[in-house]
Amino acid sequence: MKVILELFGASRDLSDKDFLEFNIEKKISIKDFKKKIITYVDENFKGNKNYKKIIETSSFCSQDNNIISENYNITKDQKIGIIPPIGGG
Repeated sequence: MKVILELFGASRDLSDKDFLEFNIEKKISIKDFKKKIITYVDENFKGNKNYKKIIETSSFCSQDNNIISENYNITKDQKIGIIPPIGGG
């Protein structure tokens, strides 16, 4: 299945587009999907620790804009958004 990861905020540094595309063979939880994104960072950004931290601390949302937990299973082609924390003063 094809999963489109829509990038928001600081996660946009992961691509020159506003998304990343992943081919996933079977259903996958958000927790395990995060591991795939971290593998992408390892392979494409030499394991950039800042990018990894963004992934580890981000929330994810479904294509209907609902926040989803790490136990949520992706079972079909769909878009998932990554929403990094926003710092401020």
